Amino acid sequence: MAGNSADSGRSVTSKVVAILLTFNDGTVHSVTEIARLAGLPISTTHRLVSELAAWGILERTDDLQYRVGVQLHAIGATAGCVPSMPERARRVMEDVSIATHSDVRLGILQGTEVRYIEKTAGHQPGSLYPAARPVPAHASAMGKAILAFSPPRLVEAMIHRGLTRCTPHTITTGEQLRRALARIRRTRLAISRGELRKGHCVMAVPVFGGRSDVVAALEVDVRNLAELRSIHAVLTMAARSLSRELVITDVFGQPPLLALSVHGEHNYEPAVLSSLN
Repeated sequence: MAGNSADSGRSVTSKVVAILLTFNDGTVHSVTEIARLAGLPISTTHRLVSELAAWGILERTDDLQYRVGVQLHAIGATAGCVPSMPERARRVMEDVSIATHSDVRLGILQGTEVRYIEKTAGHQPGSLYPAARPVPAHASAMGKAILAFSPPRLVEAMIHRGLTRCTPHTITTGEQLRRALARIRRTRLAISRGELRKGHCVMAVPVFGGRSDVVAALEVDVRNLAELRSIHAVLTMAARSLSRELVITDVFGQPPLLALSVHGEHNYEPAVLSSLN
């Protein structure tokens, strides 16, 4: 990691540690606040914080502040006796990536959006790459797969806040969303045809935890409708595998709500996992 070790006579390592220690109470800071708390020049702080964010150690929020990122959460979780949520999901993500030759994403439902990290096909096993933007839950297949089995009050709160139109095919009314979620509850299959991006068709299945609560969803790009049956079979098998992993986790405490997203070779836009609480 680059840096000028001559700044204030401190090594790069000591500066990075000082930056990370400003987040020991779980707060969110601006670059200026981090610089003040760490006792560093703003230019040095900006450079190092940007590199930490690129590695997923920190994450930049929509209002240009920073908080602890998914990679640091994962490191902390692995210190315990129970494998972390990313570690459990990582195994399934790798299997799906190999079976579909596709990019796989792990995410959480945060507010009205699905945020996720990526397992890229063809890269080293186990490598997770945080990316930039979340997707609206009501416009994505994985989001709808989660919402269909979420508490009704969560869905009603989302409807009350308003459903953003992403394309002419996006669901934008409460009645449309309620009907779509009712179908998903019957079939346990969610499909989004051009609702998030024009020409983008995806399908998703929910994943359930040890308490029969929805805890995840698996989503994959569909480039040929003839592939629906085979993709559905792969997703269902992967969802069951992940569910078995989560049952073990549930013994030690309810796992966080998350979603898995799988995009094929012609994926469109990356997104990010903000945190695993």
